[in-house]
Amino acid sequence: MTPGPTARLVELGVVLPSPPTPKGTYSPVVVVGKSAFVSGQIVFEDGKVVAPGLVDHDVPFAVGQDLARRATIQALSALASALGSLDRIRQVVRVGVYVASSPGFVRQHEVANGATDLLVEVFGEMGRPARTSVGVASLPLNAPVEVELVVAVE
Repeated sequence: MTPGPTARLVELGVVLPSPPTPKGTYSPVVVVGKSAFVSGQIVFEDGKVVAPGLVDHDVPFAVGQDLARRATIQALSALASALGSLDRIRQVVRVGVYVASSPGFVRQHEVANGATDLLVEVFGEMGRPARTSVGVASLPLNAPVEVELVVAVE
């Protein structure tokens, strides 16, 4: 039998951080029917954005990819808090990855793999979502990467 997402995180050695605190007028997760929508997540340490700036200019590519993974872990933390358990997730439906990058950078889709690779590791094929990866001029608080999720829940 395949382990559930909670057990799989343990197997992977992934520890969920504290659920996010909104930095504005929004909810970290909104559940409507059998769908849960996670607001965009950026990575903080000690109350500060990790590696601020543009991926490819200020932030090395590999760091951007890692931040996409870490933002996804933060999104899973928000989901665990809102749902009571990640084991309620049936499928990851959509992932949006926004990469602050300078003109000419065209590897946003590879940065986004940091997010979706983790989801496949945790949820198997049910973690392989529809995905958007977009390069943007800037993100809130000068974050280099922001990740949002939509999941189907039981």
